[in-house]
Amino acid sequence: MLYSFYEQQRTWSEPLRQMAGLARDTLMPLTMWPGGVGMSHVTAAFDLLSRTALTHEHPGYDIDHVLIDGHPVPVTEEIAATSPFCTLLRFRKPSITGQPKVLVVAPLSGHFATLLRDTVRTLLADHDVFLTDWHNARDIPVTHGDFGFDDCIEHIISFLETIGPKAHVIAVCQPCVQVLAAVAVMAESKNPATPLSMTLMAGPIDTRVQPTKVNELALSHPIEWFEQNLITEVPAPLAGAGRKVYPGFLQLTAFMSMNGARHMKAHSDLYSHLATGDVERANDIKTFYDEYFAVFDLPARFYLETVKRVFQDADLARGALTYKGKPVDPSAIKKTALLTVEGEHDDICAVGQTLAAHDLCTGLKPFLKRHHLQPGAGHYGVFSGRKWRTQIYPLVRNLMLSAT
Repeated sequence: MLYSFYEQQRTWSEPLRQMAGLARDTLMPLTMWPGGVGMSHVTAAFDLLSRTALTHEHPGYDIDHVLIDGHPVPVTEEIAATSPFCTLLRFRKPSITGQPKVLVVAPLSGHFATLLRDTVRTLLADHDVFLTDWHNARDIPVTHGDFGFDDCIEHIISFLETIGPKAHVIAVCQPCVQVLAAVAVMAESKNPATPLSMTLMAGPIDTRVQPTKVNELALSHPIEWFEQNLITEVPAPLAGAGRKVYPGFLQLTAFMSMNGARHMKAHSDLYSHLATGDVERANDIKTFYDEYFAVFDLPARFYLETVKRVFQDADLARGALTYKGKPVDPSAIKKTALLTVEGEHDDICAVGQTLAAHDLCTGLKPFLKRHHLQPGAGHYGVFSGRKWRTQIYPLVRNLMLSAT
């Protein structure tokens, strides 16, 4: 019922957004006339109104080249492996061979893996990059079955095996738990595809450390409340009709309510930039929100198991996590170098939550463990933006070089 109501509201409001976009485009030439300042404010208002919709379509990566030694090198997207729930993408550089292979595990959350576009683009200069491009649950027919916490770990192991030995793995945010579990399982079974290094970035390894608003929300209700109030079925005629999901629009609403003042200011700034003709700064804000408003539905079982096992019970941190019924033992990791990265101002995954991985990986010698706390960085600044490119990435690159 909730999802059907959302889709109806979205459909009914679409003509208004289209009219606003048409009005903006029609009136835009008038802003160039003498005395057109007032009209600039009108077109700015219409522009904001036209942008009020959420989208559910994959935004695309738009990475067709990368600069290496100052020269553009072509990049092509290739499918290395696929399942009903995820595609393993390879950003291949046909003219470059022999670079270290790295699997980037994107969050399976309310946004597409394109949120890591800057992460991938930065890594591409020095690495052969693979990425988990998770599929939107609302587009997956129910005939493909369900997807849960263990299925995510299984996908990570399978993808590392597809990439082959001597690869590296980077996890961003939520899948840090699943990646650590996958590497532990692979190390214990002496899997030849066990990665040489593991970088965990802003992930909830132990949510009991300095709980954030996200952690507090997870603890504020029993798991039954989340199932009864946040899980709904995908309506017809969508491809995933009948599949139970945690809708991306609900997660986006929750995240925006946590930082309402920040988002209001951003849109106020956008209005001002549009009205005054500051196109570059306006486009920066538009680009961020175009990505932010592309929402993604999670399979219900995966969402509920993640809330329960990661955010409520902290199974991994307590030594109680299992995979396919067997205990996960991080101490089995003895050769995979570990780097953890946190942001000083991260309000989603607090300082100390990712660092907790070091206490779990007792089988690693001290010289195989590194930690970096990035001054001035929030959650997204850990894997995107200037601080990521100039201060964090060199550390990630150096870890992989030293572990190769």
